[in-house]
Amino acid sequence: MYHVRLRKNNRIQRKMRVRRRILGKSNELRLTVFRSNKYIYAQIVDDTKGATLVEASSKSMKNLKGKTKCEEAFEVGKEIAKKALSKDIKTVVFDRNGFRYHGRIKSVADGAREGGLRL
Repeated sequence: MYHVRLRKNNRIQRKMRVRRRILGKSNELRLTVFRSNKYIYAQIVDDTKGATLVEASSKSMKNLKGKTKCEEAFEVGKEIAKKALSKDIKTVVFDRNGFRYHGRIKSVADGAREGGLRL
């Protein structure tokens, strides 16, 4: 039990280290990703207003039956890019939220790039 809590604290420390560099830019929106064991969530946040502008998750998408988790993450990235472009958001800063940039986190970024967002 102790090592699980320690791992989560390590991720939160990495998250805060990354956020120090990203946060505070008023002209750039932040694409943040959260990965659970079952689903992946992505949202675009305006830090100056403290508001979520666009969100997408593998939990809410219906056409993901029979796909792997990485393929689901790629589709979530494409979905959030489509929603962002409809709200005239073209450029965002990618916030990996303390997770390593590989696997599902990288798939979300690749899907968003393919969908038309500039990261």
